[in-house]
Amino acid sequence: MKLKSILVEDEETSREILKNYLNKYCPNVDIVGEASNINEALELIRTQELDLVFLDVEMPYGNAFDLLDKVGDRHFETVFVTAYNHYALDALNAHASYYLMKPIDIDELIKAVDYVVEIKTKEDALQDQVLVPNTTNNIDGKITIPQQDGFEVISTADILFCKADDNYTEIYLNNNKKKVVSKTLKYFEEALQDSNFARIHKSYLVNVNEVVKYVKGKGGSVILSNGKEVMVSPSKKSELLSYFK
Repeated sequence: MKLKSILVEDEETSREILKNYLNKYCPNVDIVGEASNINEALELIRTQELDLVFLDVEMPYGNAFDLLDKVGDRHFETVFVTAYNHYALDALNAHASYYLMKPIDIDELIKAVDYVVEIKTKEDALQDQVLVPNTTNNIDGKITIPQQDGFEVISTADILFCKADDNYTEIYLNNNKKKVVSKTLKYFEEALQDSNFARIHKSYLVNVNEVVKYVKGKGGSVILSNGKEVMVSPSKKSELLSYFK
């Protein structure tokens, strides 16, 4: 995993030392920018999709905590790099991933980066899943859709149908919105198997509760509550009709 990172440090010598250590000992860190004050750092953060920020505490125009306050919600990890140990509690309260003291210990730097990699790997694994919440927690009838900054919870009852698009799936909701997820239709067929969804075609998975009419034919077709007509494969006809017996 490559971590897109920036260095926020007002002392050029300290910045160069950290950069050299990272280039030599932490090849999975991709340094995409440097800042010498919080204004420069804020600009980089707002224009880059970052995984990690190495952050000195005391800088011109404010300190590291002022910067984090300006950023607000953030999707990157922070490693504080400072000569002052009395900021450790503040860093912890700011949800820092690691706190490094100057002069930098190389082993500690490697541990810090490895720890962030572990965090990001777990986050990516979670975001890449389509999760059906545990029904024992009284949140049945919902499914989560992964997004770049987390996941969205939607009600399965709000799904009209799902349509295959190569390795993606388009999810059509009854509020005329569409979600596109980088999962196959087969994945959703399995995730929704206990929620009255029927695979009626190689490209379509429909919410049976939204079917308002069946039109006869070799396979026939169904009309959904929004007026959408979807063809039924002959091989899937009996499975669909079993819901209406």
